[in-house]
Amino acid sequence: MSTHTDHETPHGPPVRRLSEWPDERLRELAAQYGTPLYVVDRDRIAANYRRFDAAFPDARVMYAAKANTGRAVLETVLAAGGEIECAARGELRRAVAAGADPNELRYTAVNPPAADLDYAAELAADHPGLTITAGARDTFDRLAERGFDGRVAIRVNPGIGTGHHEKVATGKDAKFGVPSEELVAVANEIAAGFDLVGLHAHVGSGVLHDDLDDHCRAVSRVADLAREVETAVGELSFVDFGGGFGVPYRPETQPLALDHVADRLREAVGDLGPRVELEPGRYVAADAGTILTRVNTVKESPAATVVGVDASLATFVRPAMFDAYHPIRNVSAPDRASRPVSVGGPCCTSADVFCTDRPVAEPERGDLLAVGNTGAYGVELASRFHSQPLPGEVALRDGEAQLTREPESLDDVTAREQSR
Repeated sequence: MSTHTDHETPHGPPVRRLSEWPDERLRELAAQYGTPLYVVDRDRIAANYRRFDAAFPDARVMYAAKANTGRAVLETVLAAGGEIECAARGELRRAVAAGADPNELRYTAVNPPAADLDYAAELAADHPGLTITAGARDTFDRLAERGFDGRVAIRVNPGIGTGHHEKVATGKDAKFGVPSEELVAVANEIAAGFDLVGLHAHVGSGVLHDDLDDHCRAVSRVADLAREVETAVGELSFVDFGGGFGVPYRPETQPLALDHVADRLREAVGDLGPRVELEPGRYVAADAGTILTRVNTVKESPAATVVGVDASLATFVRPAMFDAYHPIRNVSAPDRASRPVSVGGPCCTSADVFCTDRPVAEPERGDLLAVGNTGAYGVELASRFHSQPLPGEVALRDGEAQLTREPESLDDVTAREQSR
């Protein structure tokens, strides 16, 4: 059994480090479009999806849109032969606008607002192939109230969670899924009123090699539950084991060896009649994105050298929300001597930092910094904290740039407000 490293494969290397982005091209983009700026590489999106899909030839692979719903990303996944899993009505609408066949979409409802269920039920009325996944009796009751009796899957909580942070260990969080001990009873109820076609579970997010044992235990548990459901109500079309596959944010972390992961998952699933489905999101999008930000302040203090930039936690919240590590590179002077610095934005909170006491090629005012691995949960979690306009986004294909998201103006920030 081979182990993937950073060598080239038919679908590109399994990880793209920040240093592999071309500095000169990033400087050109910042000069042309301004900062902060999201940059996404469509070629890398396609390569990541195809690599993952090739590792699981017997599975249906759907991109989890919540990682990055940008039109360029969704169009690229669809062009690569992928399908889309959505978790909200806005994601359903974006997927359809990008060219997805609604009959092939999956909607995974978690405490869905009424407007979301309305939208999904109306879409399914015209496209009966759409499948709605729910993890609560209440949600199925609400669907029935809307006259929906079509294709559904039950989300089960396997009681096993893993991933890079406790806030993403969904497999053991009561918020997500029907408790496993209630599954068969719920399946009998649901099969009487809907077309029950599948079972779904999601263990956690950011799964890497150290998490595989827990991940596979959960997969094995869900496969056993699927067999129990089939015994009780008949054959299922699929069992969806979700996504959650991680990427190496830190330079010393190795990427997942997908051939090894595939072997482990096949062993965990065992003899299972329904088709296996997987939903990578972060794996497809993370290393396809970077954020460009300009240094505006360098301040020496006894505690730290503080480097102020124009991006903030409103631009990219993962470091503040998850204490997440993201590589930072001085694109203006990558060969300058490094020194420990703390990089932070303009928000009035001490949480607005991208790194603390980290060696970076010594930044000076006006330098351009790049924050790496921001393609997943970057623009998706952006906000207007401090009334900051949302940045623009540029998509690259074969090195050519296209502005795919206009930067907001201050007028955009206040456009929907009304005076007395």
